[in-house]
Amino acid sequence: VQLVESGGGLVQPGGSLRLSCAASGFAFRLTAMSWVRQAPGKRLEWVASTSVRDTNTHYATFAKGRFTISRDEDKDILYLQMNNLKPEDTAVYYCAEGWGIGGSRGQGTQVTVSS
Repeated sequence: VQLVESGGGLVQPGGSLRLSCAASGFAFRLTAMSWVRQAPGKRLEWVASTSVRDTNTHYATFAKGRFTISRDEDKDILYLQMNNLKPEDTAVYYCAEGWGIGGSRGQGTQVTVSS
């Protein structure tokens, strides 16, 4: 399993970012996928999950209405569109194999929301 995240960066409050995760080494199109995050000094936190073909998606309460998880099964890429970002969204974001926080993760991409 190899997962490589990208797309993080510094953004002002209210701004947007789209994170990407390139997947390889497993049957991406047959695997549920998730985004999780970890803020400094805090535990790993689930953000969102999507089933095969995005037929079923679920979001953490803080992500509902602002974040959208999706996947491109032709390219084996998982996305997280994040809108109306807040300072409390500052964290390292990881894509993870499977549903929830327990699966293999990539190296992460830093998202910093600050004015």
